[in-house]
Amino acid sequence: MSAQQPLRLAVIIGSVRDGRFGPTVTEWFTRLAAQRPDLDVDVIDLADVPLSTTGPTREPAPEMTAVLATTRPRLARADAFVVVTPEYNHSFPAALKNAIDWHLVEWQAKPVGFVSYGGIAGGLRAVEQLRQVFAELHAVTVRDTVSFHGGVAAFDEQGRPKEPEGCETAAKALLDQLTWWAQALRQARAERPYGA
Repeated sequence: MSAQQPLRLAVIIGSVRDGRFGPTVTEWFTRLAAQRPDLDVDVIDLADVPLSTTGPTREPAPEMTAVLATTRPRLARADAFVVVTPEYNHSFPAALKNAIDWHLVEWQAKPVGFVSYGGIAGGLRAVEQLRQVFAELHAVTVRDTVSFHGGVAAFDEQGRPKEPEGCETAAKALLDQLTWWAQALRQARAERPYGA
């Protein structure tokens, strides 16, 4: 694969709750990411991925095989991931953990960034827990994040951040780090396949 080809970025909406705010945050972030010529953005909404909660240890039922057949290739093609997550009870959504657990090699030797939102902590406690999960899956999490303290209150009625300068600066730093790691790891995987 040529180093000149855009990096494939999968942006994952981690919440599936009714009335969730994740799509608004994701739309804002993907607009910024899509402006970069070095990125090809693919949004994966977990609300559209009805994964069984029985977990990946059992033989998937036929309907699960069909779901995985659409999701796994998209994750496998990705060179990098950004997880958009709220904070629920000092952690991240169960649907997000379930989706992570249903996959394994798709995450390996790839970078993961985070955009979080929530109350006073802005979702950062969820992010810190996700870092541990992705480390176990041999993924590399980038240092900088984007976090919206106050969640919905940080956005106006048009779905735009009320204070765009700070979050846009944070998003640029996140994407700069993510693309550096994605390029380096894509080249490394091409030269020497990763063995966990």
